[in-house]
Amino acid sequence: MADGLNQIPETAAEMDWDAAERILAEAAAGADDGELFVEDSRTESFHWDDGRLKSASFDATQGFGLRIVAGERAGYGHASVLETDAVARAAEAAAAVKMGHDGTLETSPARVNRQLYRDFDPIEAPPFTDKTSLLAEIDAYCRARDPSVVQVAATLSGARRGLTILRPDGAKLADHRPLVRINVSVTVERDGRRESGSAGAGGREPYEVFIAPDRWKALADEALRIALVNLDAIPAPAGEMDVVLGPGWPGVLLHEAVGHGLEGDFNRKGTSAFSGMVGERVAAPGVTVVDDGTLENRRGSLTIDDEGTPTQRTVLIEDGILKGYLQDRMNARLSGVAATGNGRRESYAHRPMPRMTNTFMTAGDKDPKEILSSLKRGVYAVNFGGGQVDITSGKFVFQCTEAYLVENGTIQAPIKGATLIGDGPSALTRVKMVGDDLKLDEGVGTCGKAGQSVPVGVGQPTLYVTGLTVGGM
Repeated sequence: MADGLNQIPETAAEMDWDAAERILAEAAAGADDGELFVEDSRTESFHWDDGRLKSASFDATQGFGLRIVAGERAGYGHASVLETDAVARAAEAAAAVKMGHDGTLETSPARVNRQLYRDFDPIEAPPFTDKTSLLAEIDAYCRARDPSVVQVAATLSGARRGLTILRPDGAKLADHRPLVRINVSVTVERDGRRESGSAGAGGREPYEVFIAPDRWKALADEALRIALVNLDAIPAPAGEMDVVLGPGWPGVLLHEAVGHGLEGDFNRKGTSAFSGMVGERVAAPGVTVVDDGTLENRRGSLTIDDEGTPTQRTVLIEDGILKGYLQDRMNARLSGVAATGNGRRESYAHRPMPRMTNTFMTAGDKDPKEILSSLKRGVYAVNFGGGQVDITSGKFVFQCTEAYLVENGTIQAPIKGATLIGDGPSALTRVKMVGDDLKLDEGVGTCGKAGQSVPVGVGQPTLYVTGLTVGGM
């Protein structure tokens, strides 16, 4: 392993590791799996709104979670103190899950000699005053760009998460995970009508990458552009029609409507629309979907997952054929397959489960201009806001935040209030053309599942999808 992965986080070094190893080994005897997950995190955020700094926060947390796995059952105990007595109490509670079970411990994850992001603490640099001054500068810049701007909101946030995973056999795996994000939102008004636009960026790189003048000004300009486009938007039409999805962030539809359905726990339990379909056609020819946690510095990337398994590039759908699912250690063992490095948790207080990292559709061979020009009448959806998805059926409803009415291959007007309605499995089979312009999102995705939130990435090329239902105003 790289040196950075061997370094135990500073606060976690306070743990009595010899005692913790003995306690964990005893608790895990006769179980199928288990680990001690120790975390030391620092986070900060600054929110500027309505011409002033509205909030600034800093949080430092530490704690551990101890898990024992027996069959399909998992016992879990956690605490916010790194004391031997607390570890012992958590182990006693978690080990109760072994009652009546006699298993053989799984081997520890293989070590990996790589580092996908360098270790740094975004909270230390730049200094506090520089961050707040930047937010004020963003506000002034946006207001000077257009007289219709009536409100500007900007947010900076940074975190450094250090973790150590102790296995029952004494193996230790460690990682340090920095994360930075910047967001700009602009509201404009004309003739009594108000509209908004937003843009953001982030990743596992220092603030300097995202707050360089050319970078934040581009975000501010994009937020203003979207807001002004929406000022001219007409009511969206309604009905079934063909839709062209833009590249990049629209991949969030793929993430929600398809990605969750490809997570191992849903499929092992038979509750996903994709359960039991490995080897079968689930998408149109040319559609390939992957989850890749190994992309350097990306928001959804992890050197190791929260069970210590190295992340990897996992092909989920290849040329329309379902190849497999995303697996953590427990669901992989119960399904008789290998873990894919997708065991993730929000914090030490949560159990790991199969989760996506960076999930996207790979590029095809069509020119995006050709795709748009072939749309006789429909919607060109460039950006999305919130949405809802039913994992069991794959049915989704997504709100478009930037979309256009297209007739005879030509953009006619921006539209307001458009929603896309359909289901993931059917939508995949209706992909008519795949563009050659794969783009990943700018690094702002957060995924929720079972009450836990984790950072993720999404992406796709331009797509032509037939027969989606468009809900209008």
